[in-house]
Amino acid sequence: MKLSTNEIYDLLLHRFGQAECELVHKNNYELIVAVILSARCTDKRVNEITKDLFKKYPDVKTLANADIKELEKDIYSCGFYKNKAKNLISMAQDLESRFNGEVPSSYDDLLSLSGVGRKTANVVMFVGFKEPAIAVDTHVFRVSNRLGIVQAKTPYECEIKLQKKVEKDKWGDFHHLLVLFGRYVCKSRNPHCQDCEFKSICKYLAKNK
Repeated sequence: MKLSTNEIYDLLLHRFGQAECELVHKNNYELIVAVILSARCTDKRVNEITKDLFKKYPDVKTLANADIKELEKDIYSCGFYKNKAKNLISMAQDLESRFNGEVPSSYDDLLSLSGVGRKTANVVMFVGFKEPAIAVDTHVFRVSNRLGIVQAKTPYECEIKLQKKVEKDKWGDFHHLLVLFGRYVCKSRNPHCQDCEFKSICKYLAKNK
């Protein structure tokens, strides 16, 4: 049995409804900070950190002038805190000096910021600016390959192939649905295969029977 990309999308939509970004934020400054922190960290943990972080650094200017050692302590529990602290301050300084303290709406401008890769830029484009974008994180990469939506060896290859397979107006929503499915059902270890509507097409299940 083979399901089309649209059929997979519809089944995920039926399960989760209209999915949204689970990172708590009030504006694009908070969004880009949260997404940078979320690398190799759960959204739940990031939300716990940013609850106090955004009180301490409420805008680009305060973050640009942050003491790096103090910021490292503030974000310690999200992992890779030294790198993330360095990137956050550099990113904020770039926003101050190059973009008048505003998060740019250009994909290429976003990629020019410290700590911002394709995944972060795509999330900001879709969630922050409502532009079509499909971000590939560990969940999207894993689920896309397991369900045979695409066969890709790298996140970049996965992103390009998904752009071709998924209707453009569904890119961002499909990303959120795949993230939720990977986070709560199709986990990296011990996936909940008994609670999965894709057992008949799952390459992981076929391989591990």
